[in-house]
Amino acid sequence: MIPLLALLLAADDPATRCVSLARADPAEAERMAERWSLAGGGAKARECLGMSLTEQSRYDAAAAAFEDAARTAELAKDTMAARYWAEAGNAHLAAGAPARARAALDAALAAGTLEGLSRGEAHLDRARALVAAGDTQGARDDLDAATRDAAGDPLAWLLSATLARRMNDLPRARADIAEALKRSADDAQVQLEAGNIAALSGDEAGAKAAWNTAQRIAPTAPAGVAAGKALAQFQPDQLR
Repeated sequence: MIPLLALLLAADDPATRCVSLARADPAEAERMAERWSLAGGGAKARECLGMSLTEQSRYDAAAAAFEDAARTAELAKDTMAARYWAEAGNAHLAAGAPARARAALDAALAAGTLEGLSRGEAHLDRARALVAAGDTQGARDDLDAATRDAAGDPLAWLLSATLARRMNDLPRARADIAEALKRSADDAQVQLEAGNIAALSGDEAGAKAAWNTAQRIAPTAPAGVAAGKALAQFQPDQLR
């Protein structure tokens, strides 16, 4: 049956099918990926498996699948290996394993084949791993690269602003949170950080406005709750 399956898969683009199926029915996409692997799908089949596992929040298993894809691609001298390493790094971050994420992202960036947005997103993920490891300077370097190559991603600017605030570089923090606000003013996390930076800059009105917006956007989410707690300092009478 496997040769027949190979013919059926060849009739269309299994990689495209996998992306669509992983979102609509990740468990079925997982089964498809396993069958595709047996039919000789190679690295792309392992990537498909990783995507389907990611959609099921099975991040450890997803990272292992992406790493299998990367190693298979490296043996084949396939430049897609860097992308698979980057996907593995992202999955490790989701699994709460920053050291493993950093190793995978080091491999992705060392390959030298990532370009533009893909390279920027890999730098962004490695910065997250470095922050978790306490390497703020390394994270700063990666976020500088991320805001250059992935300038359209508000998360890059948000994390850059947050790190700048933590490093007491308020001019940089204000500049970067302004960029995040341009791209995602309706994100409660962005508004929360805008309030944090405004407060440290002595801008009470700006802090209140941003925190109120964060609370309004997502009153029960962590960012909204944190904004509410921050606002409480200006309403002591209501706390009694």
